[in-house]
Amino acid sequence: MTRQIDRTRWIRGLALAAATLSLCLGSMLPADYAEAQELRYQRRSILDFFLGRRYIDENPQPEMRGQPRRQQQQRRRPTAQKAVTPMRTAPVAPTEPVVQKLDNAQKILVVGDFLAGGLGDGLTAAFETSPGVVVEARSNVSSGLVRDDYYNWPGELPKMIDELKPAMVVVMIGANDRQQMVTDAGKEKFRTDGWFTEYQRRVMAFGKEITSRKIPLLWVGLPAFESDSMTADAVQMNQLYRNQMESIGGEFVDIWDGFVDENGKFIVTGSDVNGQQVRLRTTDGINLTQAGRRKLAFYVEKPARRLLGTQASPDLVRLDPGNLPALTLPTNPVEHTQPISLSDPNLDGGAELLGAGKTPPVTLTKSPRDLLVEQGEMAPAPAGRIDDYRMPTLKTTAEVSVK
Repeated sequence: MTRQIDRTRWIRGLALAAATLSLCLGSMLPADYAEAQELRYQRRSILDFFLGRRYIDENPQPEMRGQPRRQQQQRRRPTAQKAVTPMRTAPVAPTEPVVQKLDNAQKILVVGDFLAGGLGDGLTAAFETSPGVVVEARSNVSSGLVRDDYYNWPGELPKMIDELKPAMVVVMIGANDRQQMVTDAGKEKFRTDGWFTEYQRRVMAFGKEITSRKIPLLWVGLPAFESDSMTADAVQMNQLYRNQMESIGGEFVDIWDGFVDENGKFIVTGSDVNGQQVRLRTTDGINLTQAGRRKLAFYVEKPARRLLGTQASPDLVRLDPGNLPALTLPTNPVEHTQPISLSDPNLDGGAELLGAGKTPPVTLTKSPRDLLVEQGEMAPAPAGRIDDYRMPTLKTTAEVSVK
């Protein structure tokens, strides 16, 4: 009983201390309403801490529940917003090409499906510094040689060639052709012998439409895909493209090694044209990234430059009255070099051979060398030298007595 009374007294004393503290805090004049609210929350928090109970606001605001306290204070204390003056930005000028193209620049026509569209972007970047080459990409994303009812390439290609008059045609098609084909004999399922027979005929007819006009043709093969079945089909179709291009005079461009690892497996990340490791394929495992498109064009750029010749060189410049070199002749005619005949012996500086000298005089006396080599005779050694083996002469008695 005594312990219960002491506990009650302790709680009452604690409540009295908290009330005194709240009166002291309440006597303060806050600077604004937000600071007063903060003190009120602190006072209630202290009381809740000591008494172990939760405080429920008698005037709750539903729209502010669950929000941070600082955010609630910002809503309670509105601030005057400054007027924002809209800024006028200068219109963005269209980007000009790096090099101005020549009027007689040769055109590369790129046709095919969505992969051909990416190839066109890559070739445009590859030839952006070549004033003599213009890349024209005419691709249809979902097209192919199977669904001619959706997009009739055999009928559209001649119109494009007549319009653009390209110097070369690059074809990349077939990624959408893995489906049923409708022929004159009926429907042919993909991977059947009848399907491949008809598809081979269509590829040959499509290529002959280009080569019959004496236009160089580059047929780009399919890359590997993330799907194993698509990759297997791409291998078989690339072999078909290669055989048909060799028979009609076109050239097959093999890009397979650029998009697989050393084991021939599909890769997402690989080396770009600069040797740096970058992402080449998108998340679907089919499309190409910007770096992949540039790498795809890398394989086509080399044979294209070979076929176009000097016109594809980046060193070609446009000659007009503004950049013609200064061609001036000397005003004094005396300074001109007199012409000389190619048969003139003085053309190289004289009539003598290079390195020719004076002929030494002819002598009949043989030299010590000639005597030693030819006759084995050697001149006697000087008197007193170590190799002088001559015996000294003996003096007579009369010569000694005279001295």
